[in-house]
Amino acid sequence: MSDNSSSERGTAVLLLTCPDQKGIVATVAEFVYRHGGNIIHAEQHTDAERGIFFQRVEFELDGLNLAPDDIEPAFASIARRYDMQFDLRRSAHRAKLAIFVSRQALCLYDLLARWRTGELRGEVVVVVSNHPDLADVAEHFGVDYRHLPVTPGDKSSQERAAIDVLRAHDVDLVVLARYMQVLSPAFVAAYPHRIINIHHSFLPAFVGASPYRQAHERGVKIIGATAHYATEELDEGPIIDQDVTRVSHRDSVDDLVQKGRDLETIVLARAVRAHLEAPGARLRQQDRRVRLNADARPYGEFAAGCRR
Repeated sequence: MSDNSSSERGTAVLLLTCPDQKGIVATVAEFVYRHGGNIIHAEQHTDAERGIFFQRVEFELDGLNLAPDDIEPAFASIARRYDMQFDLRRSAHRAKLAIFVSRQALCLYDLLARWRTGELRGEVVVVVSNHPDLADVAEHFGVDYRHLPVTPGDKSSQERAAIDVLRAHDVDLVVLARYMQVLSPAFVAAYPHRIINIHHSFLPAFVGASPYRQAHERGVKIIGATAHYATEELDEGPIIDQDVTRVSHRDSVDDLVQKGRDLETIVLARAVRAHLEAPGARLRQQDRRVRLNADARPYGEFAAGCRR
């Protein structure tokens, strides 16, 4: 039993996925009720094509007759019954973020400002860059700045140093805020589904270098930005958020770049916020789609590392 003397124990978020079948919603609700909890948010989705059920349940911890560390063991029998993958995290937990940048400051400024004003449910603990240019930005916000230059022909050393920095700061989420380096498979494997990248185009169109120039040359009528999880396949990771804006033949390449940068800051911030709203979420290995509810929060995307 837990000590329920505090009335401000916060909430817990349960993310789950399993083969679609009868009784899941009732069983999960009954579990919370039986242990004295109160559900304050519940969303669900069924992927009819794959027969997969997703649910996100948030419930109050105040009044719960289980200690926070005892919730997962108590829920394990339900998970086995429904062949369920699940993850649970308390709202009091604040994920630690590392922001990777190169020389473009806009996304970095935007994320740090949103963090400082309390918009992001996390703590920015370090900024990592392959250039020294933005050290003053991090210093202004009181965040540790690590300049890790990339030596031609020895990029692996820089990545090992970056991973050491991340581990020293106990980082939960890596945000690539216009970090103009391609991560190696080894780096991505160290933080699977915990690296968010902003791509300056509406994927899958105009991948690679100079997407705005490509868009201008093709005479497109909209441009966009895409935030996705980084995977071993360049710009092929599961998409978290996207947005577009209209353009015309009167817009120059510079105009497209300016409009695109505005989109990038908004889309990246929404993606980071969505991930933080469902901390610990993972992707199903066989499914590259990220499912969001009406509030742009992931329902529950899981990989083999989740509890069963």
